[in-house]
Amino acid sequence: MTKKWLAFLIIALFSLLSLVACGTSEDAEGEQTSGSESGEETDQEADQEDEQSYTIGATQIVEHPSLDAAYEGFKQAVEEAGLDVKFDLQNAQNDQNNASLIAQNFVADNVDLIFANSTPSAQSALQATQDIPIIFTSVTDAVGAGLVDGMDQPGENITGVLDLHPDAIKNTVNFIDSYFEGSTVGLIYNAGEQNSVSQIEAVKAEIEGSSLSVAERTVSTSAEVQQAATTLVGEVDVMYIITDNTVVSALDSVVGVANDQDIPLIVGEPNSLKKGGFATYGIDYHTIGTRAGEMAVEVLTGEKTTADIPVEYPAEMQLFINKGAAEEQGIEWNEEWDEKAQFVEPE
Repeated sequence: MTKKWLAFLIIALFSLLSLVACGTSEDAEGEQTSGSESGEETDQEADQEDEQSYTIGATQIVEHPSLDAAYEGFKQAVEEAGLDVKFDLQNAQNDQNNASLIAQNFVADNVDLIFANSTPSAQSALQATQDIPIIFTSVTDAVGAGLVDGMDQPGENITGVLDLHPDAIKNTVNFIDSYFEGSTVGLIYNAGEQNSVSQIEAVKAEIEGSSLSVAERTVSTSAEVQQAATTLVGEVDVMYIITDNTVVSALDSVVGVANDQDIPLIVGEPNSLKKGGFATYGIDYHTIGTRAGEMAVEVLTGEKTTADIPVEYPAEMQLFINKGAAEEQGIEWNEEWDEKAQFVEPE
């Protein structure tokens, strides 16, 4: 091989090595660029994970204005907290078996929290799970219903807001005793609802020692309410309908009897006044729903657990009166009510 050819081969070899080195460098740069883009995607994924989404299963025993108002207050409070939440509202149509099935389905769906709107709904939810947090409201006696051990002893996965102020029944009975002295008070309720049994026992306890007496009828379905009210005619001077889900869902039939027979109709909450009740010492269900929603936000965000949040009574209570119902039921107006009561317009 001549020196000329040897020199040519050496130059070609160096050129080839340079090209290989260049390609390796470009590949390395390309890999570096790709790694940077991957890092940006990882950051975006982390941001998306920070924006947590939740599913709340809402179970309600029956549809009526008070429970509906509590749900709306709950939903509003959660939404105003800015959480990304999907609400799955299920109505049991006043059937305990349906309430149990709804709760079981929520557990199977692994919802993040259960909102139980009524005593039967809360009982069913607690029977279905000890792991998923439960926030309840529209419950009258959480201890008597077996939901918690005490007001300041919430469960490991359950707490909430009651729908009965501790002085509501006492004040209502005093109101009837003061303005309808000597009356027989008609009570209609579903004995299968623990919520109702607790209230009826409290009513009877307050009536003892007063000028009043009691006549009661029990029902198991809404279809039986009108007949129960009719059988009280001629036996009672006043009717007092507590916050019984079965009876309140058919309150129109009781109002019809009260209006036709000039029987004052005392009720357990303001929404029943809008349906034609005359008076109540009651609370605002939207407000207790709102407070339950605030509790749910604390639990979902990890700020607190249900065990950290004591069961609460409603914050406020007062006398509400429907003037139109007073006229329909033949009630003689007392001027004291003008100063004591907040007036509610019928629907």
